[in-house]
Amino acid sequence: MKWQTAIAGIAELPPVRRTRGATTLGMIAEVSAQAVADAGLEPAAIDGLLVGPQVGETPQHVPATVAEYLGLQPTMSNVVDLGGASGAGMAWRAAAAIQSGMCETVLCVLANTREENPPRSPNRNPIREFDVPFGASGANTAYALIANRHMAEYGTTSEQLAHLVVAQRENAQRNPAAVFHGQPLTVQDVLDSPMVMDPLHLYECVMPCAGGAAFVVTTTERARTLRQAPVVLAGAGEKVTHRAISCAPDLTTGPLKSAIDNAYAQAGVGPGEMDLLSLYDCYSIMAAVTIEDAGICPKGQVGPWLLEHDLTWSGDRPMNTHGGQIACGQADLAGGMSHIIEAVRQLRGDVEGRQVADCEWALVTGNGATMSEATALVLHREETR
Repeated sequence: MKWQTAIAGIAELPPVRRTRGATTLGMIAEVSAQAVADAGLEPAAIDGLLVGPQVGETPQHVPATVAEYLGLQPTMSNVVDLGGASGAGMAWRAAAAIQSGMCETVLCVLANTREENPPRSPNRNPIREFDVPFGASGANTAYALIANRHMAEYGTTSEQLAHLVVAQRENAQRNPAAVFHGQPLTVQDVLDSPMVMDPLHLYECVMPCAGGAAFVVTTTERARTLRQAPVVLAGAGEKVTHRAISCAPDLTTGPLKSAIDNAYAQAGVGPGEMDLLSLYDCYSIMAAVTIEDAGICPKGQVGPWLLEHDLTWSGDRPMNTHGGQIACGQADLAGGMSHIIEAVRQLRGDVEGRQVADCEWALVTGNGATMSEATALVLHREETR
């Protein structure tokens, strides 16, 4: 499928450790207004709305609640429930709705508060039966299993993975909005940080935060008439394989490989053309496996590859130039969308202090649950300004 749509506006609220007195709807309204303004549009121009599955105080009827709060009357609205892949999943769904004629301009938005003692909801999915009784009680355990398997099969080491973390922390030093701005790391710092779940150290895991992000998708033709240089959706792919880690088809590769391959094929490019890698990084091992699944290096060779390449904004393989979620902070579901926002900024060429030289193509990935829900986007700079 050839997409004929572009991202015309973006906005992001800086990630914060806690929100006191804020509401999810309020954060959605704030970041949405910024994204629409960034595009140079009026709210009345929005006729499509995609939102996340949880907005705190509104567990049901989410699109209607958000539309009412924002004063919108969309002709297409929906919830995208793909965990950390929700943001990327919104991009192609917005494009599909536009190309089908359901609407012309779609607002995609995610935001969440983070309170001191957040309320918990019942979780009755099969994980409670097949994983939790055997000790796999959360994301730390599941991703540690993936890291252990990769180390056992391919000899990947914690020191090699630490190089990825250090590069992203270095990128965060160029991003004042990053939670870890002003706090550079060394490889030894990563290896000396507390062991969260063997073999994953504290600094290899995301910092949970609150925050919000939004972007506006419209036809490429219309985007050319707006305020910002369009960033074209050139390719997209998606795949979902499982929910519980005990049901994963493989632990050293995931559904992202299929999603990325489809995105490359639609765009007519390959890993060699990517000027920026904006890869979902809930843990160091997730980003490392994605590098392999994206064809950036041969399967099983990401460990040595990380020692040979520079992932910082000015390096030979710029990756997660905003710091990624590991160094910038994981603003709940909006953390996944941050990879889209950073890619759009880089492709526009207006990132102060960490601009990738001549950035034309970007690969963006989203990952939900435990390497379960995967979405990939290939974004392209539009040469119109």
